[in-house]
Amino acid sequence: MFNIEEELKKLPGKPGVYIMHDKNNEIIYVGKAVSLKNRVKSYFRKTNKTKRIQNMVSLIDHFEYIVVDNEAEALILECNLIKKNRPKFNVLLKDDKTYPYLKIDVKSDYPTVVFTRRVVNDGAKYFGPYANPGAAKEMIDFIKQRYQIRQCRTLKPRTRPCLNYHIKRCLAPCMGYVTKEEYHKQIEEIIELLEGKTEKIIKDLETKMEEASKKLEFEKAAELRDRKQAIERVSAKQKVSNISENNIDVIGLYKSELEVCIEIFFVRGSKMIGREHYFFNELKDMENKEILSGFIKQYYMDNPNIPNKIMLREELEDKEVIEEWLSNELGKKVELKSPKKGEKLRFVEMAENNAKVTLENKEKDKSEILLELKEVLKMDKLPRKIETYDISNISGTNMVAAMCVMQDGAIKKNLSRRFKIKTVFGQDDPRCMEEVITRRLKHSIEDPTGGFGKLPDAIFADGGITQIRATQKAIAKYGLDIPVYGMVKNDKHQTRALMDENRKELEISENLKNLITRFQDTVHDTAITYHRKLREKEITKSELDNIHGIGEAKKQELLKHFGTVSKIKQATIEELMEVKGISEKIAKQIKEELNT
Repeated sequence: MFNIEEELKKLPGKPGVYIMHDKNNEIIYVGKAVSLKNRVKSYFRKTNKTKRIQNMVSLIDHFEYIVVDNEAEALILECNLIKKNRPKFNVLLKDDKTYPYLKIDVKSDYPTVVFTRRVVNDGAKYFGPYANPGAAKEMIDFIKQRYQIRQCRTLKPRTRPCLNYHIKRCLAPCMGYVTKEEYHKQIEEIIELLEGKTEKIIKDLETKMEEASKKLEFEKAAELRDRKQAIERVSAKQKVSNISENNIDVIGLYKSELEVCIEIFFVRGSKMIGREHYFFNELKDMENKEILSGFIKQYYMDNPNIPNKIMLREELEDKEVIEEWLSNELGKKVELKSPKKGEKLRFVEMAENNAKVTLENKEKDKSEILLELKEVLKMDKLPRKIETYDISNISGTNMVAAMCVMQDGAIKKNLSRRFKIKTVFGQDDPRCMEEVITRRLKHSIEDPTGGFGKLPDAIFADGGITQIRATQKAIAKYGLDIPVYGMVKNDKHQTRALMDENRKELEISENLKNLITRFQDTVHDTAITYHRKLREKEITKSELDNIHGIGEAKKQELLKHFGTVSKIKQATIEELMEVKGISEKIAKQIKEELNT
């Protein structure tokens, strides 16, 4: 048995990474340390710790650690382990988003502009990142409308030019109608446009426009005017800053009582080309420095677009080691700066203000939803936590249930739970519902700080009055007062309304109906997925595990070799004998048992 006190004494005073596990052996936190001994011991001292750390420590069953040579190695290992295991108490990005770029293969004789999410060292020019795919595709559409470059992905000789040539969208390099030099003049202008160097382009266009007018080539002059105006419009969408450096990410953080929002601005070529924001729950008692440090490690892990400079308000404790790591990744110096005055500080403040506005708008939307729910459900307080349940079975077999949570107006998939029905046999959804609700309430009553968390303010049951009654029966066992509502569907299996205990359908707005529909769909999908998983497992078990001489090891070898039970059935005795541990006798037995 793991003795924490004894294991703490064995910790080395060397750099490394520590990994905290709960009683289910799930990794709940990963951290790095200059001294493993000092850092890990600090969690178990009786000092003032934040509520978050207290909760984490209460769940620690055992820990392990990995010793490395220096803090830089520890940081890289920490990032990799966080990305792989996604521990619940680390600062985590909600997804591994890769931003879109525009690529021009300048080494090609006749390059074009393509949309990509991969940046590789292939000699091509990459432009971005764009804040969203729509912005990148909008720029491609603009280029294709204003420049006569090829639009096909591969250049192949043709017997006649395509439609794009006839509508003046392409110079037909496939037919040899344009030289490489002439074609590349357009590409050079496009590159300048994508780099934000529009002043020279506009000036050249104005000169050409005047020349065309003097020669009375009014149609050409009008075409040049339209191109100039279009470039001016595109350029105007980019916010010009007075920051002289070319590649900068500006990070702003705003913290409310419920959530944290981080806003990141992308500044490229002295222009802000886009932004992105991220939301984090349950971090309000963490220091801003710690949140930003965790965010930067996660965000720039495997990110090909590391800037030369990252600007943020806080001076991070592990600034030097992060700079060293990012510099090694980029291949040149990367700096973390915390400006104190001037335009750079103003830019950081702008990012922070935008984070504040973004978070306030989000919370405003949630508040409106909660207020509407309170009014609709006729509750005395805001229903901040709502749980919904669904039963899944086919003809009373492999009965399971799922629970999903809506917290402060947002569906929290990470709080979902799954149940195997233990006491009900046969198709009886109300009794299954009663069992599941009973078990769930018991968990919170016996262990208020456990995985289920606090009791819900309301419960939504997937179904009508029978599910409501069954849920109320379970609640009554514990003398609790939790309102219950049914989620009723129409003939098209879409959420129609909420139903109260008197069978009255409650009128809800379209916005609330959409939210409840997503809530109902989420719990239904969770239940169905779990049910299918168990059925597949049972089918596999019933067909292989009942064969004499086939234990777990041989079963795994068979499935590893053939993939599915159906393929095992189709295999010959000779093919079965190719599997490790399968003799001729056992192979014949498998054929006999599976094909009877």
